[in-house]
Amino acid sequence: MSTAATAQPVRYDLDPAHSSVLFKVRHLMISNVKGEFTRLSGSVVFDAANPANSSIDITIDATSISTREPQRDEHLKSADFLDVTKFPTITFKSRDVIPSGKDSFEVTGDLTIHGVTQEVALAVDSVTPEAKDPWGNLRRGASATVTISRGNFGLGWNSVLEAGGVMVGEEVHITIEVEMARKAA
Repeated sequence: MSTAATAQPVRYDLDPAHSSVLFKVRHLMISNVKGEFTRLSGSVVFDAANPANSSIDITIDATSISTREPQRDEHLKSADFLDVTKFPTITFKSRDVIPSGKDSFEVTGDLTIHGVTQEVALAVDSVTPEAKDPWGNLRRGASATVTISRGNFGLGWNSVLEAGGVMVGEEVHITIEVEMARKAA
C-alpha cells in the first residue's frame, strides 16, 4: 500500500485461490496445532494519498476449517467451538487504518466469530507495490497478524488435564495472507 500508487481510492477484490487465513493454538500445553480456513472472500479499498480512507471487508467460510485431522475438524465445527450450523461465517470489517511504517499499517476493526463481535487490531505488513499479472489485472499482496482470546468470542470449550493445565490454549494466533486484484484501466 505504498503511497506512490494513485491519488484515488482503488478497490481490490481478494483472490481466494491465492489467499489464506492460518491459525495456531496451544494443544495439551506442549505444542501448537495449526489450521486454516480454505475459503474466503472480500475486498480492500486503498487510498494511498489518505490511508485513513481505506477499508477492509473479509468474509471467511467457517465450514472450510481444516487442521488435516477430520475428527478434530468436525469437533471444531460443532457447538463446542465454531457452531458452523448457526454461525457459518467469520467476518472482519475495518474501522481505522493507520500507517505504522513503510508499507505497514495498524488496521482496527470488528471481528465476528461465533456470533460475537470484538474490536481487534491487525498488524498489516509486507504490502507489495501494485504489479500487472499476465491477464492484465493489477495485483497487490499483504500479510496481517493478530492474536485473540478465544474465550472473548464464546469459544470456551476445554478439558482440564490430569497433570494440570488444559487441553486447548486460550490464545489463537492468526495470520492472513492475501493477494488481491483490480481490473486494469
